[in-house]
Amino acid sequence: MSYSRQVVYRDRRKMGKKDQTKTQPLETVEPIGKRALIRKDEDKKQTKGGIQLPDNIEIPTITGRIITISAEVENSPDIPLRQYDKVLFNPKGAIPVDFEGDNRLFVVEIENVVAVFRKS
Repeated sequence: MSYSRQVVYRDRRKMGKKDQTKTQPLETVEPIGKRALIRKDEDKKQTKGGIQLPDNIEIPTITGRIITISAEVENSPDIPLRQYDKVLFNPKGAIPVDFEGDNRLFVVEIENVVAVFRKS
């Protein structure tokens, strides 16, 4: 499995005339080995008690959703991970992917995924 995106730009200078649209080629990220591509959840700006935190303080989160997994993980019956699972992971070994502006994508080794959230 791989994760892809296509970027479309509109030329704002020529909006009065025909809509000028430029499309960049598709970019793809595919983890290799025993790795998964995880989108990190948003950092919390408010405590559970309702206290609003200042902008420079955030409660770090290490949870996220699996966007895609490598073929090796997908074919392994011993690893119970699937696409879109919510997981808890160790960010120390995570490799950030400069793929989107907010940079919330990380390539994580399966050994660094420590828990999967499942509904029973």
